[in-house]
Amino acid sequence: MLKFKTVNIISITVFVVFLFLRINNSISNWWLIFILLVWLILTIIGSFHIRWNYFLKAKHRNHLIKDKVIALTFDDGPNPEYTLKVLISLKKHHAKATFFCIGKHVKSNPEILREIVSEGHLVGNHSYNHQKSFGFLSSKKVIEELKKTNKIIEQTIGFKAIFFRPPFGVVNPNISKAVKKLKLHVFGWSIRSYDTVAKNPEKVYQKIIAKVKKGDVILMHDSSALSIDVLEKVLVYFDKNNFKTITLDKLFNMKAYE
Repeated sequence: MLKFKTVNIISITVFVVFLFLRINNSISNWWLIFILLVWLILTIIGSFHIRWNYFLKAKHRNHLIKDKVIALTFDDGPNPEYTLKVLISLKKHHAKATFFCIGKHVKSNPEILREIVSEGHLVGNHSYNHQKSFGFLSSKKVIEELKKTNKIIEQTIGFKAIFFRPPFGVVNPNISKAVKKLKLHVFGWSIRSYDTVAKNPEKVYQKIIAKVKKGDVILMHDSSALSIDVLEKVLVYFDKNNFKTITLDKLFNMKAYE
């Protein structure tokens, strides 16, 4: 898989060759435009596709797992209306999950975060504000966002979260630099439910079960009624087909807190 650093090295090398040939009038300026266009396209796609691991190393699926286990993950909570419903459904089916939480929501709903942890689930960092401009923040601003979220999580549950999922799955050099500085582990997904934009819960459910296999990481959200409907159907399917849902630390055999 292509990496940002590798693409930059190749691009610079090709650019130097282009300059040499251009001096000798043996190449057209269109080749320079082509080089820049390829670099730009790869950079844009790499920014919005976390599964490329283009800017940083993220975990999306455990291909080596032997047991029939998967990791359910929920973004954007804690939500006072829906997170508790998610917890009820998970408890009913003896399922465990990982919640990537937004700092400002933790501040507003600390008791829900404590309930998540008391039920045996895992929590991670999902930025403080989850603003649409997250991908345009400087590394300093990203660090501030992540540190602020980790602080409120630690104040609430007594542990420092070291698992992180970037908002919208957007990654870039600034986010990569911030993650490395804070020594966080980054997680993506292997199955994306699109439960925040879908209108038909049955279609979302069918999409998930058509793809699911052992070692998968499923992305859902604890922020809508549709997600609750889909979750219940998915958990019933898992029960019938002997899938066990576990937290990300167990799926990847990693330490989740400091």
